[in-house]
Amino acid sequence: MNTIHTAPTNPAGLWQRGQSLWGQLTRLLDSLQPLAALLARLYIAQVFFLSGLTKLRDWEVTLALFTDEYKVPLLPPALAAAMGTAGELALPVLLVLGLGGRFSPLGLFVVNVVAAISLGEIAPAALQQHVFWGSLLAGLAIYGLGPWSLDRWMAPRQRRPF
Repeated sequence: MNTIHTAPTNPAGLWQRGQSLWGQLTRLLDSLQPLAALLARLYIAQVFFLSGLTKLRDWEVTLALFTDEYKVPLLPPALAAAMGTAGELALPVLLVLGLGGRFSPLGLFVVNVVAAISLGEIAPAALQQHVFWGSLLAGLAIYGLGPWSLDRWMAPRQRRPF
């Protein structure tokens, strides 16, 4: 005998089914958090590391840009160029490895903000990119680098709130 399964028609049954489906979706999304954190770390690290390599590749042009175009507040152009380049090369490595906890996303967040405000005129699309990068970095700084990090691997017994 074939039976046809129909969805419950009473409100309580529909509510329970909805709660069950929502719980399943929540567990699925929770299981994706480590991968999402790792992908965000890899993406952001690539953006900043490649920018640092570009600056390093032609240091004279980099110094000229920091002297003429980038107006980094409070720092002489040569020091700003050196600090920015060092940050763009070192912090992404820490971020990919998951070392230093929230230091690397916070450091890159500062580099990102300084880059965005140091340009006198910034195209809307470029500003939108900086906002996106800043949002990813803020999320990593707030929620941490995730369980797939060397920090977590080296200190697995520490309880983390998230």
